[in-house]
Parts: sequence; C-alpha cells; structure tokens
Amino acid sequence: MPTLASWLHDLSPFAIKFSDGFGLRWYGLSYAAGFVVAYLLMRSLAVRGLILIPKDRIADAMTWLILGVVVGGRLGYALFYDPELFTTFSSSFPWWGMLALNKGGMASHGGIVGVIIASWWISRGFRDEDGHVVGKCSMLHVLDVMAVAAPPGLFFGRIANFVNGELLGKIAAMPGEKGPWWAVRFPQEILSPPMSQGGHRPALNAAQQHALDELLLRHALPTDGFERAFQRVLDQLQRGGEAGRRLESELSPLISARHPSQLYQAFAEGIVLWVALMLIWRRPRVSGVVASWFLIVYGVLRVATEFWRLPDAQLAVQRIAGLSRGQWLSVLMVVAGALLLAGSLAVARRTSPPVFIGGWGKAKR
Repeated sequence: MPTLASWLHDLSPFAIKFSDGFGLRWYGLSYAAGFVVAYLLMRSLAVRGLILIPKDRIADAMTWLILGVVVGGRLGYALFYDPELFTTFSSSFPWWGMLALNKGGMASHGGIVGVIIASWWISRGFRDEDGHVVGKCSMLHVLDVMAVAAPPGLFFGRIANFVNGELLGKIAAMPGEKGPWWAVRFPQEILSPPMSQGGHRPALNAAQQHALDELLLRHALPTDGFERAFQRVLDQLQRGGEAGRRLESELSPLISARHPSQLYQAFAEGIVLWVALMLIWRRPRVSGVVASWFLIVYGVLRVATEFWRLPDAQLAVQRIAGLSRGQWLSVLMVVAGALLLAGSLAVARRTSPPVFIGGWGKAKR
C-alpha cells in the first residue's frame, strides 16, 4: 500500500512551463487564489451590510491589500532572513534581488505588517465622483475584516510551499532508512548546504555519495556545476515518464524522510485559524477584537508548528534560546495581539456608540 514515506516528492513548481526556468508557478497562483477568495469574501460581507467598507469600493481596498502583502512580505523576508537581497544586482531581468520574486522569498510576518499599513490607508475612506469621502471608518474595523479574509491565502501559500519542496521539516528517517507512513522525501534537500555547515542536507555514507555522484554525472553537461546538474535531475524527475520512474528508484535511498511541515502549517494557519476566527465572529464584537485574536491564535499556531519546521539554512544564528527567528516573531505577534485586545476594549468603553463587527446583524457604528 503506497504511503507518503514511499513517495519521493516529484511535484513541479510550474503549473505551466514555457521554457527553462520560466513559466506560471504554483506559488504565484497561490497568491492570486488567496486574493480572489479574499475579494469574494469581503464583497459578500459588504453586500450583506456586515462591514463598513462600501461594496463598490472592495476592489479599491483589495488593491491596497495586495500592495501591502507583496511589498510587506518581500521587505520582511529581506529584513528578517536575507538582507543581502538589498545589495544583490545582476545583468539579467529583474536585475535587483529584491524584485526576483520568481525565486521565492516572502515573509508572512512582513506581509502582516503590510496589511496593517494598508488597513490604515483603507480606513481613511475613498473619494467618490463628487469628491466626497465615502467608506471612512475605524482602522480597527478594517483590521477585523482583513483578519477574517486572511486564512484562505495563508492556506494556499503553505500548499505552494509544499509543492515547491521548500521550508523543509525535521528529519524523521535518514537516507536509506525506512520512514514512517506520514513522512515525505524531498529531493530539494540536496541543494541545501550540509547539516555540518548549518544547512539541511544530511551526510551520506560512501556508497550513497558514490551513487549520487554517478547519478549527477549521467545528467550533467560539461559546463554544469553541482547545483545545475542536480537541477537537471529534478527537472527529469518532475517530467515523469519511464525516465522519471527510474530516477525515483535511484534517488529515494539517497533522500531523508521528513515531517511535511508545510502541510502542518497549511492545516493550522488555513483551517484551525479560520475555524477559531469564525467562532469569534459568531457574536458581534467591538472593533479590533477579531484582529486581536487573529494575531494571538496565528502566533500560537506558528510557534507550535515551527517546532517541526527547520529554520532558513542561510541564517548564521538559526535559534535563540531554543526558538527560531520565525517563532520569536510569532511570540511578538501574540504579545501585540494581547495589547491590541486590551486597547480595543478600552477604546470601545470610551466610544459612544462603539462599532460592532460579526454576528448576523449589520455592522453598526
């Protein structure tokens, strides 16, 4: 009976591939799907009068939301995980490392900061054809709306991480060992630095290393380096067919079995978080409460699930006091959520009448 442990990850990052290294990627499609679902959800809430953003201004609000997520996510990744992107330039498109989104590199914590800034802008309202401001409301109210709309996008993003074979989980069985039924073998680990150098590639014994070298020699061109040669192996594996099946049998004993941490986080951030927010949404809440619980629940879930996910290999210091950089950022989110919750309740007591969100009635000022 096939299990995850007997399956070597062979999914291509491309939904449609036009040429070598260029095509429509699942990662980009995951962002598009998240934005589409967020738009449909926000428009549905606006049509039913459950939020104060006018229904004919949802598209405008989405424009700012997309800008906040993309810019915040990219800046956050560079600041928190890879500062060299700021100074990386090349002679080929897109020339600057910060713009090379096709190579991945988005930080959800940075995206959340971008959403907060976008929410502030959206709360200022929009000008109609007569120059009047419409849809002006509390920033806390907009944050609540964004919090409810966020989990589907988080879910799609983690599924894309799984398809890409990135953000690897902890090893459950070393190369050549039988893995548990829930584990996955990611050949992308070969492209990571060795574990002895802070990377994620486990050491191979002499026979395994010889088998890998022979495999690379059969697929490499004379001008290829190690990474390019292995990328050719990956490309062949992902194309499938008889050649792909032969590669699978040769590669499987050389790859460790790992926790599919991307799927753990997709379930936690996309399903568990969504259910928690819907339970909070069932009763009318003062502005800021839903957003506060988003930060708290999301932060707790990130701290928990990242015990099975490895820190980014390029970080010189991967853990501080036993926690990864992502976990410490999530701890700060929990603290920020608790402070926001206390502040929101305090503001509501001083506001007459307060703004409510959630439940089945219309949003009220």
